[in-house]
Amino acid sequence: MEKNSKIFVAGHRGLVGSAIVRTLQNEGFDNLILRTRAELDLTNQQAVAEFFAKEKPEYVFLSAAKVGGIMANKTHPAEFIYENLTIQTNIIHSSHKNNVKKLLFLGSSCIYPRNCHQPMKEEYLLSGELEPTNKAYSLAKIAGIAMCQSYNEQYGTNFISLMPSNVYGPHDNFDLESAHVVPSVINKFHNAKINNDQQVVMWGTGSAMREFLHVDDLADACLFLMQNYNDSSIINVGSGEDVTIKELTEIVSDVVGYEGKIIWDTTKPDGMPRKLVDVSKLHSLGWKHDTHLHEGIASTYEWFKENYKHD
Repeated sequence: MEKNSKIFVAGHRGLVGSAIVRTLQNEGFDNLILRTRAELDLTNQQAVAEFFAKEKPEYVFLSAAKVGGIMANKTHPAEFIYENLTIQTNIIHSSHKNNVKKLLFLGSSCIYPRNCHQPMKEEYLLSGELEPTNKAYSLAKIAGIAMCQSYNEQYGTNFISLMPSNVYGPHDNFDLESAHVVPSVINKFHNAKINNDQQVVMWGTGSAMREFLHVDDLADACLFLMQNYNDSSIINVGSGEDVTIKELTEIVSDVVGYEGKIIWDTTKPDGMPRKLVDVSKLHSLGWKHDTHLHEGIASTYEWFKENYKHD
C-alpha cells in the first residue's frame, strides 16, 4: 500500500475498525474511506455495490461484523449468522467486481472445533464439531474464509483471512447483556465497586482458558499482514499466551480496585474449554504482540471510565 492509496475500513467505529484507522493514520495513510452505518448499510447489497462502483477503493479492511459474548450468541443466533453472512458477502463480492487490489477479512478463533487440540493450528479448521454457544457466528466466519479462498482461486484476487484470538481494548462494547468477557468483567467489577457490592457473580466455573489480544496489537498485525502476506491460507493472530477466566477476574478486580468476593454460577456455560491459537506462522513472518494483559486491561479501564456512558 502507498501512503495515498484509497483504503476502505468497513466498521471503522467498532473496536477493531477504530484501531485499524488509528494505526493507519499514525503510519501516514491519509486517504481513508470511512462510512457510518447511517451513511452506508453494509447489509444492503445494492448500496454496497453502488458505494464500491463510485469510490473504487484499492484496499479493504473488512472489520465490520456483528459480535458479542456467550449470552448474545445464545440469544440471537439468527442475527449473528444473517448479518455477518450478508455484510461479508456484499463486501467481498463488490471488492472483486471493482478490482480491489487486496482485501483483509477478519475471522475469529471461534471457527475452531470445541475440543480442538491446543494450541490451535490453522490446519485444524473443520476438524471437529463447533462450540454450540457460538455456532451461528462461527459458521458465518467460516463461510467468509471459504468465499475469500474461492474468489482467489477462480478470479485471481488477493483476499487474505486473519483469525484473531479474543480481542479487547478502547471502543469495545461494555454492555453487560452483549459484551465479550473482558469488557463485561470490567463493567461488572466497576459497578460492584461503585455500589459497594459485597460480591460479584460470574458465569461458569472460571476454569475455561482464554487468550486475549489488545486491539492495538491486532490493528498493527493487520497492517503488517496487509503489506507482507499474500496467501489464501488462514493465519492466526494472537499473543500465544492464555489465562483462566478466574485469573482474568483477579487481574480485573486488581485493576479496578474491587475487594469483594467472586461467586461462580456453575449452572451457566463456560463455552469452549480452551482457546489458544498457534501463532508460530505469524511469528515466522516477523510479527509479535507488544501489550501485556495487565497493562492492556489497565489502559482499557481508564478509557472505559472516561468514555463509557453509564446508566
